[in-house]
Amino acid sequence: MHQHLEKLIPEARITVAHGQMNEQQLSTRMRQFSEGEVDVLLSTSIIESGLDIPNANTLIIDRADTFGLAQLYQLCGRVGRGAQRAYAYFFRHNKLPPTPEGRQRLETIAENTQLGAGFSIAMRDLEIRGAGDLLGTRQHGHIAAVGFHLYTRLLADAVRRMQSDAHIQIQRPEAVKAFPELMEELQRPIVNVDLPLTVSIPEDYVGDKTVRLRLYRRVANLHTLREIESLTAEFTDRFGPPPQSVLNLLYQLKIKLLAEQAGAFSVSAEGGLIAVRFPPLADDRTPRSFPFLGSNVRTGKNGLWFDYRNHENWQERLVELLNELGTWQQLPEEHNPAL
Repeated sequence: MHQHLEKLIPEARITVAHGQMNEQQLSTRMRQFSEGEVDVLLSTSIIESGLDIPNANTLIIDRADTFGLAQLYQLCGRVGRGAQRAYAYFFRHNKLPPTPEGRQRLETIAENTQLGAGFSIAMRDLEIRGAGDLLGTRQHGHIAAVGFHLYTRLLADAVRRMQSDAHIQIQRPEAVKAFPELMEELQRPIVNVDLPLTVSIPEDYVGDKTVRLRLYRRVANLHTLREIESLTAEFTDRFGPPPQSVLNLLYQLKIKLLAEQAGAFSVSAEGGLIAVRFPPLADDRTPRSFPFLGSNVRTGKNGLWFDYRNHENWQERLVELLNELGTWQQLPEEHNPAL
């Protein structure tokens, strides 16, 4: 590559730096470049961190699709550290196409050029590579198939099931006591909500992509109805009256919380019906007993259904049903045969 560059730009002063050089030689060449004694520094990824060269304004990465996202992000930070406008060019092999993951890494870097994009890039890297085995040694896993949030909830559910087994003892109970809030969050039941509603934070309502991402994360971390009301007021105060898709998003989260309080694990639309499903009872032969919820509600052993197409205000009716189920769930055992 050094010879190739000398043929392309014979007038340029080129020096080479790589990790096999001794410390003094490497230091000398880096000083020459930083002080402007040479024009082009040809190097390996050894420069990816810890260097501050304000006069470097152009970066060219050969075979960029073979680098990791963290490496690409760090390499981009080597230019643009001064007052001069900087440029970064990512090249790939002219005959060998990038792998699907390599293309995703390049697209991620290209899409996240704004200030403070490190978090977005890190989350995308987590999705591409996977979080690995949290209880093992592998550095890759199946997180991309289910998403980070659901992955951690599934893991917590598996841990909770193991802890409930009388034959399994917790090896480090002090670790559980040390993080009570974390354990409480991880052990919250997983509730799936799929309603015939359009839910989103539109771009024409919140234009900044980073702000929208933060708002989505805040919505996902709400755990009480009071927090939902507070966030609704904040939306109105910061961005104006929320559009219907935002109201639907907050409504769907409200349904999720109410279903969680009622002990349900899913609320979904199925063939014109809203289905509220509950986990099977310990004794599968024992029928589940529901309270009377109206003539238009059909109940089964592990769920109930009502036709939302015949209700103009079906959303309010669904809230009422879940509130009634939540109250019924909290009744003493002698008044609730299913407990």
